[in-house]
Amino acid sequence: MNDIVFEDVSKFYGEVLGVNRVNLSIRPGITSLVGPNGSGKTTLMNLMTGLIEPSRGRVSVLGMTAADPERFFQTVGYCSQFDSFPKGFTGYEFVYSFLRLFGDTHAEADRRAWAAIDRVGLREAATRKIAGYSKGMRQRIKFAQAISHDPRVLVLDEPLNGLDPLVRAETIALFRDFAVQGRHVILSSHVLHEVDVVSDQVILLSAGYVIAEGEIKGVRSEIEDHPMQILIRCRQPQALAAKLFEQDNVVEARLHSDAGGLLIKTRNADRFYLTLNHLALDGIDIEQVAPVDDDVNSVYEYLIGGGEATR
Repeated sequence: MNDIVFEDVSKFYGEVLGVNRVNLSIRPGITSLVGPNGSGKTTLMNLMTGLIEPSRGRVSVLGMTAADPERFFQTVGYCSQFDSFPKGFTGYEFVYSFLRLFGDTHAEADRRAWAAIDRVGLREAATRKIAGYSKGMRQRIKFAQAISHDPRVLVLDEPLNGLDPLVRAETIALFRDFAVQGRHVILSSHVLHEVDVVSDQVILLSAGYVIAEGEIKGVRSEIEDHPMQILIRCRQPQALAAKLFEQDNVVEARLHSDAGGLLIKTRNADRFYLTLNHLALDGIDIEQVAPVDDDVNSVYEYLIGGGEATR
């Protein structure tokens, strides 16, 4: 089998519902799990990576289950949204040690570690300690570890968080490279405007239930009249604000309370991110771009309440 299959799967944490009665067959390509915090995205990912077992039902990945852990973990690569690194490790040591535990010889682990590090563009920083990495660099070294053993299934929890616009575009291109090889790329997101651009299919979750799946068309048009708020961390917020006010897709730009960035409202997120790419190339030092959770969640509520996504 070439699909990831959930058969009537439920997961409860005591009395708390994780996911309930999930039936899915996820085909190869890029699949986005979409929903606000607490909707069940991470639980679904932990189930398909074998980190937790279902309270009811069955999960299989390409015909395998976590009951056969050696084959299963050769097939699956996982990148958590949470940072958890051995104390004192460099980026290279983080990837290399995983491959050694995976069973590679020293020479093979060294070769594959550097290959994965090069794919995410971190060679120059690889011998530095992870403790000194930025948020975006920590995201990339986790991704390097996830792809280092050449898995057929990649499970990535909020992999684009904290990446600057150029690295974000490069990372999405890596996702696409994996997908065109007939592999699975499963990623979670609450950045709705990216979903129909990045994904081959989308699964919408709410309160532990799958409420829609398949190709969801017109997400951008659904939220066209609902401004999205984005936080941009940069060293020149005033200069960036002046540039952004020249764009007709920016509704509002104001200095963040800590003076370390800008809060932007835009009605056209795609054009806005394209504008940021150009500004970054022109010398504006953009350190981090992230949606503001409350605003994105309100867009999600707006979409599932007023949209016409169908199963």
